[in-house]
Amino acid sequence: MSAALAHRTPLVEFRGVTKIYGSGDATVAALGGVDLMIDRGEFVAIMGPSGSGKSTAMNILGCLDSPTSGTYRFEGVDVSGLDRDQHALLRRHFIGFIFQGFNLLARTSALENVELPLLYGRVAAAERRRRALEALAKVGLADRARHAPNELSGGQQQRVAIARAIVTRPAIILADEPTGNLDTAMSQEIMRLLSGLNRDEGITIVMVTHEPDMAAFADRMIRFVDGRIAYDGATAKAA
Repeated sequence: MSAALAHRTPLVEFRGVTKIYGSGDATVAALGGVDLMIDRGEFVAIMGPSGSGKSTAMNILGCLDSPTSGTYRFEGVDVSGLDRDQHALLRRHFIGFIFQGFNLLARTSALENVELPLLYGRVAAAERRRRALEALAKVGLADRARHAPNELSGGQQQRVAIARAIVTRPAIILADEPTGNLDTAMSQEIMRLLSGLNRDEGITIVMVTHEPDMAAFADRMIRFVDGRIAYDGATAKAA
């Protein structure tokens, strides 16, 4: 191994991360000392039964929750050392989110939904519009920019949500059951889109899923059981 590879900085890294909820008899250890490294450009699927810790791990990765102990580093920076505003800036500029329920604003157009993260980032109106249209084109919805969510299919709504996630040009996308509300054909279409963004744009993707056939689109699979990583290895695609 070269010195450069030996000393590379992972995009995200957990070192002995624990998460404890409650106290006394009600104490629940959601994560029990997790070590994890994800490099820039990876496509990782996270699986595990309900209560296994996978959602807690994703919330910590997205700076929506904090470890009880251990260290979370983002590009080498200890996230626990950041204040609330810095956490918000990290989410806004470096992390894109995709949810099972799309989370689109019902009374606004696809274009306006995609512009929203840039509005929060105080990007000028003309630049917001340009970048939002570019993101919609990347997900194949340039011709649906003026449509409201209720004028779009479920698959198209998820494409809008993906465009919203990539419009800030994030280092990583966290996708929580992105195909959970879609039929099989549409799920495959969304996964091909995410695979293409990972391959062609170099966007790191970490996806929680219950579905093995969706996880197979990733290059690496991590399985959580009882708050710990029980398996971490290549998927059949990457093997």
